[in-house]
Amino acid sequence: MSAAPAPGILAIGFAVLAAVLYGISSPVSKVLLDSVPPALLAALLYLGAGVGMAVVSLVQTSRRQTVREAPLGKKDLPYVIGMIVLDIAAPILLMFGLTMTTAANASLLNNFEIVTTSVIALLVFREAIDRRLWFAILLIVCASIILTVEDMSSFSFSAGSVLVLLACVAWGFENNCTRMLSLKDPVQIVTIKGFGAGGGALLIALAAQETSADTGGILAALLLGFFAYGLSIYFYVLAQRSLGAARTSAFYAVAPFIGVGLSFVIFQTPLTVSFAVATVIMIAGAYFAATGGHQHRHIHLSQMHEHSHSHDDGHHTHVHNPPVTGEHSHMHTHEILEHSHPHAPDLHHTHDHKSR
Repeated sequence: MSAAPAPGILAIGFAVLAAVLYGISSPVSKVLLDSVPPALLAALLYLGAGVGMAVVSLVQTSRRQTVREAPLGKKDLPYVIGMIVLDIAAPILLMFGLTMTTAANASLLNNFEIVTTSVIALLVFREAIDRRLWFAILLIVCASIILTVEDMSSFSFSAGSVLVLLACVAWGFENNCTRMLSLKDPVQIVTIKGFGAGGGALLIALAAQETSADTGGILAALLLGFFAYGLSIYFYVLAQRSLGAARTSAFYAVAPFIGVGLSFVIFQTPLTVSFAVATVIMIAGAYFAATGGHQHRHIHLSQMHEHSHSHDDGHHTHVHNPPVTGEHSHMHTHEILEHSHPHAPDLHHTHDHKSR
């Protein structure tokens, strides 16, 4: 059997594109905060993602005659609920943390989301993370710290810092819940995520009486939510299909650099030496993350599931009568298969590694 193609270039492109789209949210949100209160803005961003992707879903449905993506099912419900609850809880923890610590502290500690995502992926979801990826994660975290820290002498650990770290843990679990859904329809995932998290955030905004905003600000926030949250999460899910939670999170860490770069343009802030140094380290980390993955002889156990697939990837060998070509989705069975090819810890490669 011919070896399956190495996962990589396209999925990495999706991850970086997701980061770029999300990276625009911080500087643009800062502008919108002049006319939209914080809690309401958070709600509108998620709702913009939900509404926008719902429209995309309607357009796709009207144009397609064949089913290319698998819908979410009952077995996915725990991860869907977890994803929504954690997306509501994390910002709340962060907001309370910000009331008890400085913005600089919060920005610094927020960089550890990639670490919590990776540790949770390894310990809870048994995702294989090799030494090369751990080194990439270390470099990316260091770059992020250099980017966000202003004065280490002002750093202090407090109750607020604990809440910010708990927010990172919540987002780490949420990233892994999303990874467990990554084989299903990404448009449906983002739509549910947008309406679920947006609805929860809206209730919080109503409870806090943060509902006053002008029409222009509301429409701008919804539009920003579609691009910076909706499309970003869509491409993030596509990346997780091939890369797994930890490696996708590593590439997603490019987002703060995009945000800082846009801030230089929008707010005319000067470029700094620390930004240049952090960028070089980030590029090195991205290189090690991109060239990760491994090849060895491994066994795929028999399993039955549904997701989008084609028959040229070396893993989907079942036969259709009449033959089917291209991407399609249906319930199918994987027979026991043993082969060797380059792979990442996607949901088709969850085998154990005795040594790394």
